[in-house]
Amino acid sequence: MAKRRHSLHPDAPLYHTDHSRPVTRRDFLRQGFISGSGIVTGGALLSLLGNPRLAQAALSDDLLTMASDAGCPLEGSGAGGKIPFICFDLAGGASMVGSNVLVGGRGGYMEDPLNTAGYRKMGIPGDMVPGGMDTNPPLNGPNQDTNTSNDDFTDTTLGLPFHSDSGFLRGILSKLTITNAGNVNGAVIPARSDNDTANNPHNPMYGIARIGADGDITRLIGSRSSESGGNSVSPALLINPEWRPTKVDRPSDVTGLVDTKGLLSVLSGTSGPTDVRAVMESMARISNQKIGHANPQLGAAADEDIQKLLRCGYLNSADIADTFAGRDISPNDRNEDAIIVSDNGGIFSTEEFDSSRDRREFQKTASVMKMVIDGHAGAGTIQIGGYDYHTGDRAVGEIRDLRAGICIGACLEYAARRGKPLMIYVFSDGSVASNGNLDNSENGRGKGEWTGDNSSTAASFFLVYNPGGAPEPLNPQPTLPSRRNDGVQIGSFRPDGSVETVNAPLAANDVNMLVQTVLLNYMALHGDQGNYSSLFGNNFGSDLDSLIAFQSIITT
Repeated sequence: MAKRRHSLHPDAPLYHTDHSRPVTRRDFLRQGFISGSGIVTGGALLSLLGNPRLAQAALSDDLLTMASDAGCPLEGSGAGGKIPFICFDLAGGASMVGSNVLVGGRGGYMEDPLNTAGYRKMGIPGDMVPGGMDTNPPLNGPNQDTNTSNDDFTDTTLGLPFHSDSGFLRGILSKLTITNAGNVNGAVIPARSDNDTANNPHNPMYGIARIGADGDITRLIGSRSSESGGNSVSPALLINPEWRPTKVDRPSDVTGLVDTKGLLSVLSGTSGPTDVRAVMESMARISNQKIGHANPQLGAAADEDIQKLLRCGYLNSADIADTFAGRDISPNDRNEDAIIVSDNGGIFSTEEFDSSRDRREFQKTASVMKMVIDGHAGAGTIQIGGYDYHTGDRAVGEIRDLRAGICIGACLEYAARRGKPLMIYVFSDGSVASNGNLDNSENGRGKGEWTGDNSSTAASFFLVYNPGGAPEPLNPQPTLPSRRNDGVQIGSFRPDGSVETVNAPLAANDVNMLVQTVLLNYMALHGDQGNYSSLFGNNFGSDLDSLIAFQSIITT
């Protein structure tokens, strides 16, 4: 008699006989013994961070002049004029390609596909292997008017091709409307990274900040209190201690950045917020006069730098008070942002945001996406744990991929509703492989069981939303039919389902170069790739175009 399968609870910790006992916080995170930091965002963050600079008093003219003279930028404008950037750090080693994003050899997933054994390694059985493209795809899904899902397990709704039963894709499309999905495109980067280690320098946020991404409250944020804001570390050569990400995963973290409650309680008259603004502006004026007499005796250049730092600090404090003093930040007030949480057209319903199984990840995602897309932070990391999911079944991985997809889709949909561009980068430390045995349970979906870590199947990908239309490839392939021409792969896989590391882009076997490839593509979206070498060095030689996915979507 066949043994009855008992699937793990979606949030159960992952026990692996071939892993040592978890010791560090990263060990606990990737195996799901702990999740990403818990939050109860509620209305506190959402009302605090309503429409940027909504109903605030303008900073006084003399202070605006002072800020201009001192070179202090005060108002964030969509990440300091740059495209908002969010990265998802899936701790543990998630399956990115084959079962999710489609990838192929040097000719692409259509012209140079993986063989059946390669797909089997990636958990896809022979009867679910993606085939050729259909130029007239059927409809797929009750809530979609049109899409590009085909009956051969390929789906290019997002430009970047996905397996049509991808957990990531199902999650994304549960939040992203099909109309807005038409303005998305993406690229996959085949790239090995080590399994179960804290030493993968995956996180690109410091580089994004160096390019110029900034916010009107803080530069970088992350859902974890770490040097990178997430699980994987940042490349050492990019780290700037002054830009260490501010942890944002609960209301108190955010309100602490703009808290004027103390002054409001002291100035308790009917014009409390107005008085707070007046006090903070007066402090900036007085401080500006005093700073001119400072003499740190460090030399003229250092003196000038210190004076600028102090002036900008006081001016920014006054500007923040002008923006946020008196704003309603009560935990239960969501009136200012029904776009995110509402039972009447919100991205999240109140039930799934407040009491669903996945509420902690949804609240964390809402916190970061709100800060970044509204321009209050330049870039953010959302860390989600439990992606070391080679548990001898498929169900656990499918459920967790779906959860990540929902969070990614929520970010894209929020950017679309705000009319802002957005770049989302998804990475994980290492990857997994299947032995081909099938999990036919409801959540296993008849796919291959994940049975072990395997860095050779690793990859990362990014998606770009552009309000003006889907980003156009920089190097289009004219042989492909319309819309199937969109997704890009930077690098390739061997037919057996392993990353090609011979005569391949540097990212294929070097995580530092993977980050540099992401930074190059971020700059290219601004039409600024010509300045890459001046910021980061001559890492790729002169042939940058071969590593760039898309034409620019904004000019700065």
